[in-house]
Amino acid sequence: MKEYYLGLDLGGTKILAGLADAQGNIITRSRKETEAELGEDKIIENMIETIEEVLNKAGVSKEQVRTLGIGSPGPLDAKKGIIIENSNLPWKNVQLVKKMETALGINTLLKNDANAAALGEKWFGAGKKVDNMVYLTISTGIGGGAIINKELFSGVNDNACEIGHTVIDPDGPLCGCGNHGCLESFSSGTSIGKRAREAAAAGKSKKMLDLADNIIEDIDAVICAQAAYQGDQIAIDIFEKAGYYLGIGLGNVVNIFNTEMIILGGGVMKASDLFLDQALKTMKDIALPGPLEIVTVKEAELGSDIGLMGAIAVAMEDRLIKNE
Repeated sequence: MKEYYLGLDLGGTKILAGLADAQGNIITRSRKETEAELGEDKIIENMIETIEEVLNKAGVSKEQVRTLGIGSPGPLDAKKGIIIENSNLPWKNVQLVKKMETALGINTLLKNDANAAALGEKWFGAGKKVDNMVYLTISTGIGGGAIINKELFSGVNDNACEIGHTVIDPDGPLCGCGNHGCLESFSSGTSIGKRAREAAAAGKSKKMLDLADNIIEDIDAVICAQAAYQGDQIAIDIFEKAGYYLGIGLGNVVNIFNTEMIILGGGVMKASDLFLDQALKTMKDIALPGPLEIVTVKEAELGSDIGLMGAIAVAMEDRLIKNE
């Protein structure tokens, strides 16, 4: 009997499920709205329906599926299969793995979405040829995942690699986690948008105001990038400063992990030409010569599929390691 694997990328607004063969090739996929505002039971119902839709499309039975991998925002406990809580979903100590296994009869594994993305890039993306790598997602926030000797390094209770919450400047801005000066508070899409709104409100950027139809609240990292590409010096400076602090974070990653590769993904990387050169220059200034000599920094290859491919990699991890 042919073996299949399921992946499910759970987000605040959408659920994306895919069915893969034993080589990790996606056969079918399906998407559904999360409908988080309708509560925990409705979200789980939508997850189950999305999976069943994928299986029906492919004509594959649940008995043919070896494992379902789920990538979800945390914090969560992967070993117990519990979502502890989430800012975008009404979760509170939800036994997600138990609920999914009871409903579907399929062995289920749960991972933090950044860790899942790291696995996806290792096995299906830019990290295929290396055994040790760190993946960093630069998006609304900044998250990370590390692969050490081909295996995901999760820490004792799945909280390793919170690179976005390493303190870059203790006198820096307040971060959403409650600390001051975290990398996330300098270089995430959220922080770039905040700097851009502050600049526009202070009358420093007419271009950003024009792009936002004079509505300061609508200015975000995307509008800041558009202004930068149109030559707005304030917007250019905001991205370069974000790149400078990202470079400090990357230098720390180089010194701590000593991996062959660092892979950068996430929505902010769509504007990488506005800040990546500055980030790499700063990284090289503060990284130690030994680990710096062997590290390569690459952009993620999986693009918008990274969440789904990461979830499939969670399902297939044991098989992928064994078949290396």
